[in-house]
Amino acid sequence: MVNESADQLYSFALLDEDAKREIRRSLLKAVALPGHLIPFASRDLPIARGWGTGGLQITLSIIMPDDTLKVIDQGDDESVNAVNLRRLIHRLTGVATTTDTAAASLIQTRHRIPEEPLRADQILVLQVPMADPLRWVEPNLERAITMHGEADYGKMWVYLYESVVRAGDLRIASQYPVIVNHRYMMDTTPIPRWDVPKLNMAETLYLFGAGREKRIYAVPPHTQVEPLQFEDYPFRTEYRPGQRCARCGTENTFLISHFVADANGERWEMTCSDVAFCAKRQGEQRDR
Repeated sequence: MVNESADQLYSFALLDEDAKREIRRSLLKAVALPGHLIPFASRDLPIARGWGTGGLQITLSIIMPDDTLKVIDQGDDESVNAVNLRRLIHRLTGVATTTDTAAASLIQTRHRIPEEPLRADQILVLQVPMADPLRWVEPNLERAITMHGEADYGKMWVYLYESVVRAGDLRIASQYPVIVNHRYMMDTTPIPRWDVPKLNMAETLYLFGAGREKRIYAVPPHTQVEPLQFEDYPFRTEYRPGQRCARCGTENTFLISHFVADANGERWEMTCSDVAFCAKRQGEQRDR
């Protein structure tokens, strides 16, 4: 199908149909084996590898003309990465775009899962820089594949134990390893620990694409996702009682700090990482 809306002689969503079929077949395998790394032939795109090519290829392979697209980077719709990817996808497809999580049917994201609960009719595509969590403890690819095949994750448990002994806590701020469906260890990408529980028994489909490593994996709806933890050192998120967003006042979102200099002086403020969610809450408060 030619993208006539952009008056260009290329296929809808740029990728040729053979490439889309190959990626969709890999996605089907990934959904059938939750958490398992599926190889795919990562294509060259008009952006550099490492800037979201894995997630972009998934999006371009599954997007339809009637979809509504949202692209975020660390919770922000207006970051450089998010703006450029959104413009590129819109130019290649002509689909409608939005910053409202609830209005989107397809969401591509880097480093965050939206705060608003996602529905069964939505798909979340995550950009992945490093696909295999065993890379931390086993750099040899062939050995890591064997370890996944045998569910031999002892080295990762030792890594977690050493972090507790040396730092007094599970010293992993992002990319927290999880076990999917009691079988495969999976990298959650650089999402904060705050977002990890959202993967467990979710309503929506999560698709993960690593362009440089040529790997795809998935967490289908209603799939059990358990973070690695010890009985005496359980998994914890970044939640701190009493912290709240300086803009919307919420206490139950992932907060990031900003340096502010205004008439009230210079200070650090905590605000919601999910900018659209924060703006919606502020609008609701004004309407009351």
